[in-house]
Amino acid sequence: MTLRPALLLAAVAAALSACSGAIEAPYEPGVCFVVEMSEDGKTPTFNKLAEGQPQIEQCAARLEEMRLRFLRLGGTRRDVIGAYQGQYIFLDQEGVKLGKTLTGTRFMALARTGDGRLAVPGAISRDETGRPVGVAAPPPAPGQ
Repeated sequence: MTLRPALLLAAVAAALSACSGAIEAPYEPGVCFVVEMSEDGKTPTFNKLAEGQPQIEQCAARLEEMRLRFLRLGGTRRDVIGAYQGQYIFLDQEGVKLGKTLTGTRFMALARTGDGRLAVPGAISRDETGRPVGVAAPPPAPGQ
């Protein structure tokens, strides 16, 4: 009878150790990295993009800036992966998502507006189909 709980405990420990094989993002305070995947798609390389970034949103902005510059130079890569203080940043056509691992759950941080800019998801007005609508403030009244 005591053998069964020991086997169960060993099986649980083996399962948990298999989960810890995920590649962790580097944790350097204020440093933003670009993640380049190897040809086999399993081994990432972390290249330093910017230092002195106080928040993850600023790192996402640096990644978006890099992505746009490469597109202007004729690049075709539209999705970018970055890392900031132990978290992964995923930029794609929908916006910016954050995750603890490369393959795990991702959470929306910034969404794209109708003209392609990034904004906080709750700040974007959408029509009945869910498509983003660009909203401009009304012009000031004369004499004000």
